[in-house]
Amino acid sequence: MPTALIVLAAGQGSRMQSDLPKVLHEVAHAPLLVHALTSGAEVTPERTVIVAGHGGDAVEAAARAHDPDAVVVRQTQQLGTGHAVLQARAALAGFKGDAIVLYGDTPFIQPETLNAMLQARRDGADVVVLGFEAALPGRYGRLIAEGDRLDRIVEAKDATEAELAVTLCNSGVLAADADTLFDLLDQVGNDNAAGEYYLTDVPGLARAARMSARVVTCAEAETLGVNTRADLAAAEASFQARARAEAMDLGVTMTAPETVFLAHDTVIGRDVVIEPHVVFGPGVTVESGATLRAFSHLEGCHVSDGCIIGPYARLRPGAELDRGVRVGNFVEVKNAQVAEGAKLNHLSYVGDADVGARANIGAGTITCNYDGVFKHRTVIGEAAFIGSNTSLVAPVTVGAGAMTGSGSVVTMDVPDGDLALSRAKQVNKAGLAARLMAKLRAAKARETH
Repeated sequence: MPTALIVLAAGQGSRMQSDLPKVLHEVAHAPLLVHALTSGAEVTPERTVIVAGHGGDAVEAAARAHDPDAVVVRQTQQLGTGHAVLQARAALAGFKGDAIVLYGDTPFIQPETLNAMLQARRDGADVVVLGFEAALPGRYGRLIAEGDRLDRIVEAKDATEAELAVTLCNSGVLAADADTLFDLLDQVGNDNAAGEYYLTDVPGLARAARMSARVVTCAEAETLGVNTRADLAAAEASFQARARAEAMDLGVTMTAPETVFLAHDTVIGRDVVIEPHVVFGPGVTVESGATLRAFSHLEGCHVSDGCIIGPYARLRPGAELDRGVRVGNFVEVKNAQVAEGAKLNHLSYVGDADVGARANIGAGTITCNYDGVFKHRTVIGEAAFIGSNTSLVAPVTVGAGAMTGSGSVVTMDVPDGDLALSRAKQVNKAGLAARLMAKLRAAKARETH
């Protein structure tokens, strides 16, 4: 049976105290909306419709950046969740299959849960609602059910004392045949204090029409919604705890896992060792057997097997490290191809460069890649030796097996096997240091008197 996603992302999120639409606030370097879309994509939807409202242009741009085939519709008036779902009707014209309603601010619904809801549909349920056992039910809507057969949803403010004692709560996520869902929504009224059309009325209307409604349950953590900055921090903590546990289950060693922060798309191979306080930005792949030492930051880079990174290293977007590369303390690499076995061990910046296999980059080396307008590339050949405190003024090539003298400023290409020296000749002035210091100390003594 084909499946469609309807993702509600129209809310302003006033409690976030932000100009940014709520669903674009990030967890693990990805908008909340992207997390919801990523989970939904696991059920291979034939169509994805996102209902945007506040900040609609920004929401649409983020949605299309993640899924160019997604259709974005607008809810111009905020008239409730039922009204929001109805805005997707035109985008699903001609679609025959199941629709799942998700929320852009509820990022952690798992694919296994969505598949369980679709299985309930295949087993004959007309409407399927996702519920959870709440530790503190509070203001959650209660699911009034017998076993997995759902009778109705009762909002907390309308519930009796007996209904408030129910701990099975409504997540808001719902699945039904798309045509059936829209037909039932046409019957939803707005005779309530808010004057809104609620999606939660659908199960009751289905039961009144002699349709079946079922509850599928999940862990409460999956239903975490983000409405405040505190919720956002809790969502980040929840993501990180799960991502770290998954990484360690797959063979990654973390000596202090609570200090490691992963991105939503981080890929780490087995037998990687991650020391404390390592931070991953988006777009990082680390292959098996690498070591990431403490206080390193990685973003948009690829680290091959056997590499040793850090401590205090920074890998920026475009850093591609081949096998066995060493990037040491206080070294920054950006948009550079570093070949097998090369060493960049101390206090260096290597940007917009190609570094050959087994090259050795001395402490304090800088590739001077920017002229104020354009970026230029530096090429360092295989087994080249770059002396400490060398400035390589791009565009420039240092050939295979070539060397640069410490403190050189290299502005011309260095042929294979040559030694480049570019520094002033040293001159020693006999006794001048002692005479100068004596003069300075005498001047200081006069000032103090």
